[in-house]
Amino acid sequence: MTATSVEALPAVNEVQRPPRRLAAPLWVAALLLLLTFLVIYPLLMLVFGALSDSNPIVDGFGAFKPSAKHFLEVLANPNVHLAFFNALAACGGGTILAVVIGLAFSWIVVRTNTPFKGFIAGASMIPLFVPPLVAGVAWGILGSPKTGLLNTALKWMNIDFRFDFYSMSGLIIVFGIYYAPYVYMFTASALKNMDPSLEEASEVAGASAFTTIFTITFPLIAPAILAGSLLSFVVMLGIYGVPAALGAPANINVLTTYIFKLTAWSPPLYNTAAAVAILLMAVTAILVWAQQRLLSGRSFATVAGKAFRPRSLNLGKWRWFTFGLALTYLFVVVVLPTLALIIAAFRKFLFIKDFDALFDMKQYSWVHFNSVFDNPLTMLSIWNTLKVGALTAVVGGALAFAIGYTVNRTNVAGRKSIDMLATLPIAIPGLVVGVAYLWAWIGLPGGLYGTLWILALAFVARFMPDTVKALSTSFMQIHKELEEAAWICGRGLLGTIRTIVLPLARPGVVASMTLLFVLAVRELGSSLFLYTSDTTVMAVLLLDYYEGGNVGKTAAFSLVQTLILAVLLGFTTWLSRDAAQGSARVG
Repeated sequence: MTATSVEALPAVNEVQRPPRRLAAPLWVAALLLLLTFLVIYPLLMLVFGALSDSNPIVDGFGAFKPSAKHFLEVLANPNVHLAFFNALAACGGGTILAVVIGLAFSWIVVRTNTPFKGFIAGASMIPLFVPPLVAGVAWGILGSPKTGLLNTALKWMNIDFRFDFYSMSGLIIVFGIYYAPYVYMFTASALKNMDPSLEEASEVAGASAFTTIFTITFPLIAPAILAGSLLSFVVMLGIYGVPAALGAPANINVLTTYIFKLTAWSPPLYNTAAAVAILLMAVTAILVWAQQRLLSGRSFATVAGKAFRPRSLNLGKWRWFTFGLALTYLFVVVVLPTLALIIAAFRKFLFIKDFDALFDMKQYSWVHFNSVFDNPLTMLSIWNTLKVGALTAVVGGALAFAIGYTVNRTNVAGRKSIDMLATLPIAIPGLVVGVAYLWAWIGLPGGLYGTLWILALAFVARFMPDTVKALSTSFMQIHKELEEAAWICGRGLLGTIRTIVLPLARPGVVASMTLLFVLAVRELGSSLFLYTSDTTVMAVLLLDYYEGGNVGKTAAFSLVQTLILAVLLGFTTWLSRDAAQGSARVG
């Protein structure tokens, strides 16, 4: 190495680290200020509401009357105890069913020679994109004890059995079948990374295939099973749509529906709702902490240094049985509810005296769709939903990119604080986010309350952990040498991000913005407390139709929302593939 090159080394190192003495602290401060505005301020106002005896609408925030009576009332209220017990029972039972289904699917897809495994794996994720309220409405149509379509079919077949999905068992079944994909995602990944030699040793020792599964396979992926179980339980705990559709008719309150009832009373009990919301958030936070500790504190990897390939168990003729099980699940979770919505949406009257009347085409018309679109709120809600989805995708995507780059690609002081604040909303259910934003803005004149922006910002805060996590994977796949090469060539930090990082991370950026858009379109919990007559979104209007008692209009609007989601998913999937191809060309 020449003297000239040696002397040049410090200069190269200086180029590799662009001057950030002033810019870096300002950048970190700006991100921390934004996250404080989006996350910390609403949570502090939620605590303020729970500890205050003033009404934010009547008294504003000037007359602060500190009081712990709302917490004490909540802790001593038997209705809260019952709602808490119901929530644990419904979510616990749903989690057990989700584990059974998710484990079965992951084993079928990863470890067997079942036909069409790619189709099964892809189709099994569809339930994640179904709005919870739509799922609840569909299963109410199918399993109503008096007019349910399933009961009509059973009566026609002379089977003396009746479904009743307006019950605790109905809640458990719907929770379990729709949130099984969370367990599947964790366990399928663990099974792919597990060394099959341990199973082979078990079988050589004379153990049967099923004995090996329950004594070797499942114990080895136990941390993944527990992590998936906790995640599905946490998600169920914060869901409002399913309990509102199936629990409310049977007077089964869970914490989410009880919180909404408190704000719907006259006068609204905002302080008590804030106290119950904090209770729900505390339970969720403990479970999320347990899941994170489980994932970080224990390793379930059995991958050795030697190369291996997860084996596929030859099921012989039984492979068609497992394929049939997969198709049955997909039929139950996708086809049956869709058929129920179609029948209820197009049929003039849902009452069906016998099974043959189901095929009387004179009873079908567009009357419910006409009624839905005659309502001026319908088109307003659709446009509002699309606007809020676009705002959420753009603002949330840009913020997540800034946070992800700062946390994963820099060593600036304060990045751990940014990561912690960005991850905090994972422990906050959507309904709690809505109550927190309600307290943060409803009493402030000229604020965000009553605008589409408050909905968009609540959605950004609500789904920030998912977006940042999705983008972080893309950042970790880009080698830092590419950025260093750009710096050596004289590019600044912003120029490097624009010409190197952003093009290579484009698939992840598009995917995260797509995820945000879809989640915003289907989100109900955060919207319940933040909308006005001018900012009604589709999820809220669907709930209004359902609570109005018109099942036909509810089903018709459910199909409209589902169709819009399907079109958006199809378009964004095409856009993501195009972005991936463009990124490959850049690479």
